[in-house]
Order: sequence, then structure tokens, then C-alpha cells
Amino acid sequence: MEVRPLGDRVLIRPIDEPEVKRGGIIIPDTAKEKPQQGEVVAVGKGRLLDSGERAELEVKKGDKVLFRKYSGTEINIEEEKYLILGESDILATI
Repeated sequence: MEVRPLGDRVLIRPIDEPEVKRGGIIIPDTAKEKPQQGEVVAVGKGRLLDSGERAELEVKKGDKVLFRKYSGTEINIEEEKYLILGESDILATI
């Protein structure tokens, strides 16, 4: 299934950081922090300006990005987790 974000939205595949176990303590999934980095899978056409033109997005497909911790909407596509978020929620490219 192909998902195409609208406007200035971006579809991201979160990248989980490797799990580090210290002292034999196992942290349950519910207590783990959400990932803050991911790979851009698809981008929208850009925000529509008052003049009728589109402002292009600064990120493109394939970019690795850092984003706000609790931003976006989680969705499942073919049993894989993705995030759809606005370009303003992206903090940097890696």
C-alpha cells in the first residue's frame, strides 16, 4: 500500500535505538522512551502559501531526521509502525 502525505506532512519510519541492558534489568516496552529519529519514507507537496504557490519541504525521501518526542500520529501499514507529522515537528537532519 502506498501512502502519500498531504501538504507539509511527512511519513517517517521510526528507528529504534539499540536496547542496552545494564545490571540484568529488563525494561518493559510500556516504560521505554519513544524513538526520536527516523527515516523519511514519503513527503507531501508542501504548504500552500497565500499567493497560491507551494513552499517546498526541506526534507526529502531517504533523509534521516530527528523529531520531537511526542509529535505526530502513529499508524500501522502492513504491520510496520510509521509516524505522520508536520515538517515543523522535524528538528534536524542527521
